Amino acid sequence: MPRSVTAVVVALLTLTACGDDEPAPGLHGSPVDPPFTVSSQPLVDTDGGAYSLTADTDKRLTLVFFGYSHCPDICGTVLGNLSTAMTRLDEEDREQVEVVFVTTDPGRDTGEVVRRYLDGYDPEFTGVTGELADIEDVAASVGVGMGEELPSGGYEVDAHSTQVTGIDVGDEAPIFWSQETSPSEFAADIHTLLRED
Repeated sequence: MPRSVTAVVVALLTLTACGDDEPAPGLHGSPVDPPFTVSSQPLVDTDGGAYSLTADTDKRLTLVFFGYSHCPDICGTVLGNLSTAMTRLDEEDREQVEVVFVTTDPGRDTGEVVRRYLDGYDPEFTGVTGELADIEDVAASVGVGMGEELPSGGYEVDAHSTQVTGIDVGDEAPIFWSQETSPSEFAADIHTLLRED
């Protein structure tokens, strides 16, 4: 029986003492101890249906990135690295991973815009939008900042956090990766986190 991602991260953490925001032994990502509990707040997928990071993710590992389609630099780099990482996985690992992009700019990022944007990286990536308050709730549950609120009621979209968060089947987020994580580092960590007992 495969172990949960949280169990693998905990096992690796027990090998050596590891402070917060430092990679666990054998991983390039940073552990979250205790893991974040992911909000069940439904958002909206690119087809217009309800989509929750808890109810609608059934893979062993879900990688979530919050960004926006008009981002001039970091968002494209992170999504490109994730896309390349997916091509480095063997079929067994790839089938157990889902990548979800959640917009931080729902005013411009309609479902159609998000789908077109993601198709340029990987058509299998899931795109999610929704009401700004709902996105903020989900983002906060996994430690992602949304930037400063503007007088208009929106957010300064270019001030959002840029980490990729790993969510397991227990709806916990025990690990995150920085924007500097390379495709090979993502692929190596994914393989490690999906390994069986």
